[in-house]
Amino acid sequence: MSNYSNPAPEANGNPEQMSDAVSVEIYDQVYHLRGSDPAYIENLAASVDAKMRTVAQQGTTVDSLRVAVLAALNIADELQRMRQRYESLSGSVQASEVSMRSRAGSLAGMLDDILVEPTRRAG
Repeated sequence: MSNYSNPAPEANGNPEQMSDAVSVEIYDQVYHLRGSDPAYIENLAASVDAKMRTVAQQGTTVDSLRVAVLAALNIADELQRMRQRYESLSGSVQASEVSMRSRAGSLAGMLDDILVEPTRRAG
């Protein structure tokens, strides 16, 4: 997680460079983290904790490292599926945009023809 780290003094002690520290509990372990949004970090930690507990309930292992790896695999699978869904939706949106631009161009051409015709009749 490149956006989150263990608390450590920032360079030169500059308060503007320091990020907010937050303590979170994941699978009965406390972690002290830093990030720009403590509430967001707490929500992420709660999601990871919930995923680990779900994996632990479904399996027979009590080894927290194995539970963490299985939870990480589940989270990675969810991420991959969301990426695929995003790419599918993105392609669909792009196709719709091309279609709408084409239709708008056709309608603009028809409108131009209609607006030009009265000028021809008057001339």
